[in-house]
Amino acid sequence: MRIPVRLARALDAGDAASASFQESTVIEFGTAREVLFACKTPLEFDDVVRLRTSDGALDEEASVVAVQYHPGQTVIAARFKRSVPNWIVKS
Repeated sequence: MRIPVRLARALDAGDAASASFQESTVIEFGTAREVLFACKTPLEFDDVVRLRTSDGALDEEASVVAVQYHPGQTVIAARFKRSVPNWIVKS
C-alpha cells in the first residue's frame, strides 16, 4: 500500500506538548476502518491522531488501538473515528 501521510497528535485542551507533535510517515496497510504505520514518536493506547494525505483524499482522526515499541520507532494500529470508504482509491 505505502501511502505517505502527515501524522499529528489530536490536540487536547491546554496540552501545549501535543500541539508540536507532527511527522511524516507511511501507511503500510489500511482499510475503511483501520491503518497500520510506524512513527518515531512513541504513542500510547487510546491516543488520538490525525492522518492527512498531501492531496486531501484522507484527513481523518484515528484512535490508537495497538502499539509495538522498537528501538527508534513505534509501530501503530489505529482505528478511524468514523468509517472512511474509498479513501484508498482516492489516494
